Amino acid sequence: MNIYVGNLPYTISEDDLRDAFSEFGEVASANIITDKFSGRSKGFGFVEMPDDDAAREAIESMHNKDFKGRSIMVNEAKPREERAPRRDRY
Repeated sequence: MNIYVGNLPYTISEDDLRDAFSEFGEVASANIITDKFSGRSKGFGFVEMPDDDAAREAIESMHNKDFKGRSIMVNEAKPREERAPRRDRY
């Protein structure tokens, strides 16, 4: 299951995110989304867990939990929607 994690502190690493969720089971991947120009965290990320039961337990336990000073939002990630191509505004 792919899990969305929002309202993350900008200073955490992917290892911090992986460690927090690994207490509930195996974590296949942990990714923090960054701005492509500055490289700075956008404050959200995704955790992928192969065991759906462990993922549900992690979602229930971690949602609205204080994580390094911020109350994080945790829920099952929705599939990415296709977007229309962007047009240049110049």
